[in-house]
Amino acid sequence: MQPQYKELTWQGLWNNNPALVQLLGLCPLLAVTTTAINGLGLGLATLIVLMGSNITVSLVRELVPNEIRIPIFVMVIAAFVTVVQLLMNAFTYELYLTLGIFIPLIVTNCAIIGRAEAFASKNPVKASAYDGFIMGLGFGLVLVLLGGMRELLGNGTFLSGAHLLLGDWASVLEVQVFEFEQAFLLAILPPGAFIGMGLIIALKNLLHPKLEQTFAPQPEKVVERARVTLEES
Repeated sequence: MQPQYKELTWQGLWNNNPALVQLLGLCPLLAVTTTAINGLGLGLATLIVLMGSNITVSLVRELVPNEIRIPIFVMVIAAFVTVVQLLMNAFTYELYLTLGIFIPLIVTNCAIIGRAEAFASKNPVKASAYDGFIMGLGFGLVLVLLGGMRELLGNGTFLSGAHLLLGDWASVLEVQVFEFEQAFLLAILPPGAFIGMGLIIALKNLLHPKLEQTFAPQPEKVVERARVTLEES
């Protein structure tokens, strides 16, 4: 893998994760992550919009006047959100109803607008597509992790409602890990989302020094050649 893509991977998944470090898109992240499947559905929708908008912005970056670039970027993002919304309405209708208003709100997700402005508008298509994929993947992993944690602690299940996203066959994926006489409401309610997110960020900060030492791309060493000159005697 080229150094540029290694750096993008490290930044998107860990060092500059849009949810854990930049703390962007927290409204849908905290609101819909009552189950892992809800988080996965929103994560996939966000990833598709990120990739599509990054690619489009990169393609038209030379044509868009600097003064109106932000409105143009928002229109591009809104177009992809509409496509995703229609696809979910057609193929995953029950999950679409569950996620509700948070699908259209992807338009205002600062993580998507930020990548379009900070990266896609300044880089070629291939790098922009990869950046959108990695940033979306990093955001989606946090959604699934938080949703799975809240679902497990709240209801004792994992992958509940998998059929809503993957079809009827996925009903067999649901696992009953614990059985509670009464659901642990704190994990399911909004305060549980804040507490869970705080714990994940704390764990990330705890592991960061060791992982940075192990996985962070190292800058290439520049070897300076000594220049030898012969002086005439």
